[in-house]
Amino acid sequence: MQTLQGKNSSGKQILINSSTKEVRIAVLEEGELVEFYVERKGNRGLVGNIYKGKVTKIVPAVQAAFVDIGESRSAFLYVKDAVNLELDEEELEEEAEFELPPVEEVLSVGQELLVQVAKEPIGTKGPRVTTNITIPGHYLVLLPTINKLGLSRRITDEAERERLKEIASEIKPPEYGLIVRTAAEGASKEELEKDLNYILKVWEGLKEKAQRRPPPTLLYQDLEIVPKTLRDLLTEEVTEVIIDSRSEFERALSFTKGFIPKLADRIKLYEGKIPLFEKFQVEKAIEKALSRKVYLPGGGYIVIDETEALVSIDVNSGKFKKSSTLEETALEINLKAAREIARQLRLRDIGGIIVIDFIDMKEPENKELLLKTLEEELSKDRARTKIVSMSDLGLVEMTRKRVKKSLGKTLTVTCPYCEGRGRVKSPETVAFEIERELLSFLKGVRAGRPVTVYANPSVAQKLKNEESEILERIKEMFKVPIKVVPVQDYHIEKFTISLN
Repeated sequence: MQTLQGKNSSGKQILINSSTKEVRIAVLEEGELVEFYVERKGNRGLVGNIYKGKVTKIVPAVQAAFVDIGESRSAFLYVKDAVNLELDEEELEEEAEFELPPVEEVLSVGQELLVQVAKEPIGTKGPRVTTNITIPGHYLVLLPTINKLGLSRRITDEAERERLKEIASEIKPPEYGLIVRTAAEGASKEELEKDLNYILKVWEGLKEKAQRRPPPTLLYQDLEIVPKTLRDLLTEEVTEVIIDSRSEFERALSFTKGFIPKLADRIKLYEGKIPLFEKFQVEKAIEKALSRKVYLPGGGYIVIDETEALVSIDVNSGKFKKSSTLEETALEINLKAAREIARQLRLRDIGGIIVIDFIDMKEPENKELLLKTLEEELSKDRARTKIVSMSDLGLVEMTRKRVKKSLGKTLTVTCPYCEGRGRVKSPETVAFEIERELLSFLKGVRAGRPVTVYANPSVAQKLKNEESEILERIKEMFKVPIKVVPVQDYHIEKFTISLN
């Protein structure tokens, strides 16, 4: 058994921090945090789960149906996710290129069907499901409903692609499809066959269970976060997986020996005195990932705002040291911003429509270089991304596949004070509100009766100083003494008026 005392190293690392009710996983590349995942007990998420469901409602207006899968909210099934077209995912997204049958011809109320959760429920929306089931292994993904053969786009060596394609063609069951995952790079035929046998057993067991149980019922639940991370992320390029819990370490080691034995020596137990995430400065990186503003090396910064409709990212020069020309300055900041934006999208797991406002540049070759840099950085992302266009004003429109809530929405809640506006009333505004409230309150109060105003210290200060004439006028008008008391734990918008 290998143990660590906390020595920093380069390459790609996976850090696993386990506590009583939470497991956090950090992926580092050259010591920099690029991906972060968290799972809390009792809240494992639904993506990857397979259910036997029943169609409860057809919605022709959006060409979709609601499916009861036994969860609190009905799942949503689009017609394009209910037809077994032998197309790549990016082709399925281009609906205009082929004609889909009407949803009424594909689905009917009361119909039973097997579905897999493709996207977590977000906001008021229920989970999104598909009938195109996938059973993932470490090297391969089984496609029980589509007879096709595919290879991960991240395997770029042509000779290796041909070798893996040949092996996959030989071992592929004739009635099923297969996708060769990135982890298969360098794997032998025997390793791929072993992986295939495992996922075939999972599928056969799932089918048997579906025949015996009525809908709605859960047939297959995806792995917990630690084995799932090892299955999906542990490849040759990962130098070490460091775990700070002995019980989680032993489980991880056992899983790796069973499924990826050649990489079992990379699983290591951390026994340092400094907490694991502090040692590798992950805690600080997480705090920065929850901030709107991200500073760039050498000056400049980006501002990230998530809304219901889209995510906007603004690039600013800040205190960046200017180059010889404005064009050179803009290009230098934009290139740094492109690299940081790609990292932040991975780290924050931001999905949907994204609009980036880069600093304006005039030269076409500079715009081309910027887009090329952004594309190269986005290619490191496991989630599918697509740059749509760049406008004359420097706005870049892009999309990133959204599967679950972003990091910010996972770790934070909407501010109960500003309700997501990101702004609160100024002390001056609240002072004027108090004036209006006092005028209304004192109409039924006899003259001479003392009144106390309790307010946030900054508002109280404003009433006693800059806006003191407000109280003087009211005192004179109603012939009452008014006392202002600062209350430290009052929110800036809260105040209370009472009679003594």
